[in-house]
Amino acid sequence: MSRAMQCQSCLPWGSWTQLRRSLPGSRGTRSVYLCAASVPGTAGSYFLRKILRASSISVPRSCVRYQGGSQEHSVQPSSSRHGLSQLRNVASSDAIKKHQKSLSAWFSHQPNEERQFGPSFSLDAVHVDPVIRESSLEEILKPSPDLTIQNQLQQPCSRVINLQNLFDVDACGRQVKNVVLYGSVGTGKSTLIKKMVVDWCHGRLPRFELVIPFSCEDLSHSHAPISLRRLITKKYQHLRDVVPMLGASNLKVLFILNGLERLNLDFRLAGTELCCDPNEPVPPSAVVVNLLRKYLLPEASIIVTTRPSAVRRIPGKYVGRYAEICGFSDTNLQKLYFQMRLSQPGCSGENSVGSSSGEQENLVEMLSRNLERHNQIAAACFLPSYCWLVCTTLHFLYFTRTVPPSQTLTGIYTSFLRLNFSGEVLDSTDPTNISMMKYVAKMVGKLAYEGVMSRKTCFSEDDLQQCFEVEMKTESELNLLEVFRSDVFRFFLTPCVQPGKEHTFVFTIPAMQEYLAALYVVLGEKKTLAQRVGKELSEVIGKVSEDVAVVLSIISKVLPLRFLPVLFNLLKIFPRYFSRLSGKDRDAIAHTMAEELFKEEDYYNDDVLDQINSSILGMEGPMRHPDEAPDDEVFELFPIFMGGILSRRNRAILEQLGCSIKNLAAFEIAKAMKKTVIRNSRKGLPPSELMDYLFFLHEFQNERFTAEAIRSLRTVNLSSVKMTPLKCSVLASVMGTTSHEVEELNLSSCNLDTSSLRILFPVLLRCKALHLQLNSLGSDACKEIRALLLHDKCVVNNLRLANNPVGEQGAQYLAEALAGNRSLTHLSLLHTALGDRGAEVIAQHLAKNQHLQELNLGYNSLTDTAALHVVEVAKKHTTLDKVHLYFNDISEDGKRALHSLRMDQDGVRALVFLTAGTDVSEYWSNILNVVQRNLPFWDRERVRQHLALILQDLESSRRQTANPWRKAKFLRVESEVKKMLGKLQHGTL
Repeated sequence: MSRAMQCQSCLPWGSWTQLRRSLPGSRGTRSVYLCAASVPGTAGSYFLRKILRASSISVPRSCVRYQGGSQEHSVQPSSSRHGLSQLRNVASSDAIKKHQKSLSAWFSHQPNEERQFGPSFSLDAVHVDPVIRESSLEEILKPSPDLTIQNQLQQPCSRVINLQNLFDVDACGRQVKNVVLYGSVGTGKSTLIKKMVVDWCHGRLPRFELVIPFSCEDLSHSHAPISLRRLITKKYQHLRDVVPMLGASNLKVLFILNGLERLNLDFRLAGTELCCDPNEPVPPSAVVVNLLRKYLLPEASIIVTTRPSAVRRIPGKYVGRYAEICGFSDTNLQKLYFQMRLSQPGCSGENSVGSSSGEQENLVEMLSRNLERHNQIAAACFLPSYCWLVCTTLHFLYFTRTVPPSQTLTGIYTSFLRLNFSGEVLDSTDPTNISMMKYVAKMVGKLAYEGVMSRKTCFSEDDLQQCFEVEMKTESELNLLEVFRSDVFRFFLTPCVQPGKEHTFVFTIPAMQEYLAALYVVLGEKKTLAQRVGKELSEVIGKVSEDVAVVLSIISKVLPLRFLPVLFNLLKIFPRYFSRLSGKDRDAIAHTMAEELFKEEDYYNDDVLDQINSSILGMEGPMRHPDEAPDDEVFELFPIFMGGILSRRNRAILEQLGCSIKNLAAFEIAKAMKKTVIRNSRKGLPPSELMDYLFFLHEFQNERFTAEAIRSLRTVNLSSVKMTPLKCSVLASVMGTTSHEVEELNLSSCNLDTSSLRILFPVLLRCKALHLQLNSLGSDACKEIRALLLHDKCVVNNLRLANNPVGEQGAQYLAEALAGNRSLTHLSLLHTALGDRGAEVIAQHLAKNQHLQELNLGYNSLTDTAALHVVEVAKKHTTLDKVHLYFNDISEDGKRALHSLRMDQDGVRALVFLTAGTDVSEYWSNILNVVQRNLPFWDRERVRQHLALILQDLESSRRQTANPWRKAKFLRVESEVKKMLGKLQHGTL
């Protein structure tokens, strides 16, 4: 075999490290070209193949024209107009215009995954070109030195070539007619092809008068002989009048062959005969071979896209230029991509355009800073596909506000794999025809699972060899592994950027390790040797038994031997026995899911959504718990992905990828989960773990299972969990599967705002005790709370709004709510900035309420007049018996006036100070506990002054009493207050 027939993928078997040299991206920076095209990488390969199979294609308009020269300096738009002028008087000119319009219309269709970025995001939006590096046979056949990612970022990138210059003359001055554009999965090959078609459709590729794209996947499905002209008119009917001119005129034609790896080409004369007649029917592969040979339409230009492993299929003598697509090798390209994606108008939703523009800018800024640190995410974003995944994940995390959420995290990752691997076969020349994703799930999934079980994210070369090569026994298996190494390996694994770990590999995106590990388990690939042999033997015996049944039925009619039915039944025993064993495997999957979901060592981590946010935005994301383990030791997404993969929608997508999960298997796993997951969830979970459990139920997408799980949750404590719109949507969606009343919902210190209350409104209606303290809820939020309390289905009886900036206007809304509410018995407005006017408004509406039993107005800067008015109204209330007024600006005279309103006289107890005349108040411990709990959120100097006044009041009251028992009580309380003051002064409280 000539050197031209060899491939870049032929690396030494023992050296996985050499794969680092060809990470997507050549080395350094390049100029930025903006053009119109679809999504780099992700929507590329899958969506382009899909629309190329149709009758025609389309592409959007570009925002910026190409820069740089064309193939020949003499070729200008005027020459293109001159060429078309020769056709102006014939039907061909109109046919080409119709062809352009048809292509443009088809390429304007977007995959469903793109619609999430808002109505303004379309194929007309600007797009960042990935780097293209001119290559050669010598570079393809001779691996370059081992390079780390840091070196690739820092080295200057020479020999960068622009898309419009691919057909320029080569270094020897020879005209280039055939171009091979190659790159591994996810680098953006299909996107560049769409860009080329786009530019031609809108007159920005003047050197070609006609562009004819073909999908090699489409051509591979047909083996019937067909002529080139018939093939063109079959795909593009508008070109009927143009096809006869092919080869007979100077029409400048470009053929695009996308995905050459799908075709089995044979350039030997003995394998593919010569054909120069466009009208002669030959197999489609023969048409492609003769086009590349330049024996058929020698003046036509051809661009071929392929994966590295298939470069060898075209002999070097037929290739004028090799070009490697390197993705986003410059972080500036990554930043530009993120800027355009995340700053699209309407990206954050229709109802929050104004409020979210700042959030969009903040996201872009944090992401840019993280990229500048050369974090692992910068290594991942070499591949445009992963840039898409990062943007989609951030959009999911920050701009999801619908109930239920329109997506799941598992669905995003499954769709991401579909966009890159749908319809992809690992090696079309291999008789097994195994799908690429099935191979990845089996091989890479095993590595991912072993890493999760051993709490490891960095893998050495020995780990890779042991995982990938230990079971290689046949030539076919070794060939598949070679193709995987050259085409797919870099999509999932990349060199680690951490100091001291440069010679190890990590998964490109941390969550991808957990997804593939989950897929590996759910697909049942985690089997012992006995289980694998048993499965194969069961399938063989099951198939044989069907044939034997027919034979025995015939023989039994001729020779009625009694032992034949017995023999037939024995054949059925083993498959039935194995089916029972497989049922136990599904129990094991459910057990693994429950065990990983409720690991106690992960109880004090951030919830998984915050972990994902931190992995993308770096340390500028949520603050971490001091005792939290590093990211590489936390795998809480693993069980969540296991549940998400079992959802109906994700199973349907995985079926398209060749990873089949049967309905019966999913049903049996869900049935087994009821014994494990739901039972474990009834144990008390910390808030972050409870949020993870709710997110798991959302990802599982099984309404019946979720309803049964939620009924067991009577108390929901999510205190201190940062409740983003997404988490609120998840909580509302999961809780919405049932209609049972919740005894207590604790959302204190959860960063709630008005929009959060709107999302959670149906859930809040069903909660008896509702804790909303420490959430910065202002007057707008109080308007939502008013609507909640006035709703006829509201069951809230205990509402805590302490430490929220309610203010006077908020007090007005709450007062109106009190007047019409029939369920509320306890209301806490401690430290809510009511002031005298706010308290007066509440007092005015209090008489209309017939159910309130306790009202807390402490620490609201109330003076004597307002406090006395509130208590006077409370005296007349039929049910109200306790009013909290401590830490207000009440004078000694006011205190004495309030003390005169004793419970046995007016039926109300006013908690103002720790003293009650010459005795200690029976509520002194309650007041001090409230102070201690809220001290981190209060003005410490003001609290110190109040405690000093309380201490003086205690000492004065103690001197006035002669009762030794009361003196002892006073001394005890004074001691507690002095301790609190001491700790406050030393900063230890």
